[in-house]
Amino acid sequence: MNLLKKSTGFSVSFGLLILVACQQSDDAVTPSTSAITSTTTTVGTSVPDVYKKIYGATEIYVEGTNIVIKTTGRPDHKSPYYKGTQWESTLYEAYNGTNLKFSINPNTIKAFTLTFKIPLNPVIDAAHSTAPMGPIGVSLNGVPFFNQYAAMSAPLTNEINGFDQYGGHPQQQGQYHYHVEPTYLTSKTGKSGLLGFLLDGFPVYGPIENGKAVTNTDLDKYHGHSHATTDYPNGIYHYHITAEDPYLNGSGFYGKAGTITQ
Repeated sequence: MNLLKKSTGFSVSFGLLILVACQQSDDAVTPSTSAITSTTTTVGTSVPDVYKKIYGATEIYVEGTNIVIKTTGRPDHKSPYYKGTQWESTLYEAYNGTNLKFSINPNTIKAFTLTFKIPLNPVIDAAHSTAPMGPIGVSLNGVPFFNQYAAMSAPLTNEINGFDQYGGHPQQQGQYHYHVEPTYLTSKTGKSGLLGFLLDGFPVYGPIENGKAVTNTDLDKYHGHSHATTDYPNGIYHYHITAEDPYLNGSGFYGKAGTITQ
């Protein structure tokens, strides 16, 4: 397998939320020279361009009918959950978000070896399998997406108060993840930009479409809909992260899900 290597890094621009439609520029996010961290990604030569936007992966390649995405799952942005870790000196940042009820949980961020195998050409699954607890997809910076529940399938009502200023937190084993809008990413791509993929291979977009906030009434029970985007000009089913429950995924995957191993 012929492989190419690229190194990308990003810095956060606080308060910048570019409100553009899903038909945004298809250019990849431009790395900043003041990046907090960088990740070297080994990319197979046959990988479609849209997957090359996953800058936080360690390796991306095609394997049969799947796209394989390997990542440590560790966020490239700062977080209060980096305190006490080996990355504290460069990545720790006290909570400075807007949630007056914020209460840090006792966990700290750790690195993992995650391998996502998702369909290269996603197809509808008549069974619409329920999204599991744990990773249900991968975001552009390599951080996993989790479903709309806290531990033991409890509502996120209380757990939300432990989300850091970028919308994520680590679980008990230290795996950082997003249940809701990853604001570090939407500050870069625009709130209508591509944010990642779920395990069924269908893409995830931000909470704005055609200049307006996406609500549950705009989406089906799996939390998505179909039409053309800049990344997929011929049209594709895609999910949206929204400000209301279920945030990302509803009554199951729209397509046949791939696998995650760790």
